[in-house]
Amino acid sequence: MKYTIDAQGKKLGRIASEAAALLRGKGSPAFKPNELPDVGVEILNASKIELHEKKLTGMKYQRYSGYPGGLREIDLRELLDKKGFSELFRTTILRMLPRNRLRSRIIKRLTVKN
Repeated sequence: MKYTIDAQGKKLGRIASEAAALLRGKGSPAFKPNELPDVGVEILNASKIELHEKKLTGMKYQRYSGYPGGLREIDLRELLDKKGFSELFRTTILRMLPRNRLRSRIIKRLTVKN
């Protein structure tokens, strides 16, 4: 089953939480947490989401290399300039999914279009 979400004028977190639940198959009556659902999600108009100036400068994304001093931090504006809206949605939704073996297979069923 393929779901389509129109992101125009909506908040990032609302869209991401809806997409994460759909990607897991939570809306299906045959939901099983240990099986990969046959569900795809497409997000349209990703560049037209509602982002405030405070969130652009205040929201920080961190990653850690595993080495001492390896904590890297980037704010939302820099992330959008370097990677774009598709990476923003992918990162946000990926962090809402459970950390298990299905996570990488679930996120592959997400497509983001500007």
